[in-house]
Order: sequence, then structure tokens, then C-alpha cells
Amino acid sequence: MSTNSNELTSELIGTDYEGWNDELRQEFKTNVFNGQVGARLLSENQRVRLWEIRLRPGERLPAHRHVLDYFWVAIEPGRSLQHASDGTTRIVAYAAGDNKHFTFSAGEYLLHDLENIGDTELVFSTVEFLDSVNTSLPLG
Repeated sequence: MSTNSNELTSELIGTDYEGWNDELRQEFKTNVFNGQVGARLLSENQRVRLWEIRLRPGERLPAHRHVLDYFWVAIEPGRSLQHASDGTTRIVAYAAGDNKHFTFSAGEYLLHDLENIGDTELVFSTVEFLDSVNTSLPLG
């Protein structure tokens, strides 16, 4: 998996599933093939899917799996807590306009969740490229 981005503020706060409760571990197992990478699908055609994510303080997007090349853009500033299937936990701070691009080789993926730990709404747009090397997953 290759990525590029501007300089996001990210702090690794856990490894080896440290702090993961049984409920979170089960959610990752249950959602291992969940292709719904946003809260709301705004648009789709033969080439792309456009997703919106809006999380009020304390809300979270459950574990989901990215297999398609994609990028996201932060529309509003905020902070998130993210768990990833490699057992890491991070806190990430975003400024409006921050973005990150992902390119996946065959069989590669990113499985993670997203929780708003800030005190303002966290808003993102995510664009997936349907002509990626990997086949898209079922939504939901």
C-alpha cells in the first residue's frame, strides 16, 4: 500500500491491540469485508464513488475495509481516534483541506474505524476509484 499526504498530526497511542475490548475486536472480525467506507454514498458512476462522513463529537464510523485506491479530504478541522487491524491505535488531528491518497496493490487493504474525539463535527469527503486493481467489496 502506498500513501501520500500533507503533514498530518498523528500520534501512535497503542500497539498489539492494547486497550481493545472484546466488543471492538468482534466488530473488526464481523466487518472484515465491510466495503461501506463512508457514512453516506453521495454519488457513484462507472469510475468513482463519492462518500461523505459527518461525525458529531463522540460518534464513530464502525470498522470498514478499503481495497480500492482512494483519497479523503478533511472539510472541517477536528480530531479522531482510529483503530487499525494491525493492532495500532492513533489519535489524528486534521485541519480543513488536509488530505491523504492511498494506492493498493492486489490483495492489499486497510481495515480501520474512525471516532470523533474532538468537540466539533468531523467532516470528510472520500473518493474511491472503481477501476482499481482490487474488486470492490459489498456495501454495508
